[in-house]
Amino acid sequence: MSRTEIKDYGEFGLIHHLTKNIELQNASSILGVGDDAAVIDHFGKQSVITTDLLVEGVHFDLSYTPLKHLGYKSVIVNLSDIYAMNATPTQITLSIGLSSRFSVEAIEEFYEGVYAACEEHGVDLIGGDTSSSQKGFIISVTAIGEVVADKVVKRSTAQKGDLICVSGDLGGAYLGLLFLEREKKIFLESPGVQPDLENEAYVIGRLLKPKARKDIFVFFEEKDILPTSMMDISDGLSSELLHICEKSGVGCVIYEEKLPIAEDARNAAYKFEIDPTACALSGGEDYELVFTIKQDDYEKLTLNEQISVIGYVTDAEEGAKFKSKGGNTFDITAQGWNAFKQ
Repeated sequence: MSRTEIKDYGEFGLIHHLTKNIELQNASSILGVGDDAAVIDHFGKQSVITTDLLVEGVHFDLSYTPLKHLGYKSVIVNLSDIYAMNATPTQITLSIGLSSRFSVEAIEEFYEGVYAACEEHGVDLIGGDTSSSQKGFIISVTAIGEVVADKVVKRSTAQKGDLICVSGDLGGAYLGLLFLEREKKIFLESPGVQPDLENEAYVIGRLLKPKARKDIFVFFEEKDILPTSMMDISDGLSSELLHICEKSGVGCVIYEEKLPIAEDARNAAYKFEIDPTACALSGGEDYELVFTIKQDDYEKLTLNEQISVIGYVTDAEEGAKFKSKGGNTFDITAQGWNAFKQ
């Protein structure tokens, strides 16, 4: 494959090259890439805005993360936050910092993933920035969404008696990371050894190509369900539940037997001789939704196999509790991702 140096394009030439084929999909996107600023108009709805910063060596490792997957995931992790507010994502901005080790072709591959995520979720890329970076690849994505004022769902509005639910299954992304980190370590020690991922496509895919749960958002609309609180699971289920309890001034009880764990994830955990339940509670980057609903809405959930009821909300003084299959009760503790842990 030929290599084109970024300096051959320059900043504005690179931006034009990467964004020349953008076609706006949303009526709210009045003006996109190509001017001093973008213009959006949500026609009376409220805007929801979120930003994530992804830093090479902290949030991703290019030794096992394909650039196309990285571009896709960079968008998805932001859209997941928009869905967690019960809002429709409509636009993103994307800013990147690049070192000279990246070619134009490499960044084109990254943008292929970005555009794939945008197309999948009907989102417009409307602006951003590019800069040089001395250390590595730096990515900042801001996502913008729209929601009717009385449909916004916060972390702070769970109520005693509400049911606690999660979408999808948990723990898979963390297990995918364990496989990739193990193979990286082996490769660094013995460069001639080919990686053996043991046909663990499911858990590795959960890490490298996560989903933003648009389907759950659409399901809520179809069934006229308004969650009483909601978060996406980026730092681990335990951590997110504690956030909801703290912000809402409540406690909770969840049950080990109710946690959704895919069979592939369970078997992968056994290979590492670790507890699948611990992965489900504390493993990060699943990007599923944890939400609470009124008990009256329970019947609306029963036919959706992508939603599991795992517990209920209690009074604050009862604390956040986990009941094991053996009948023991433990305090829920946050052991997931810590952005500043060295």
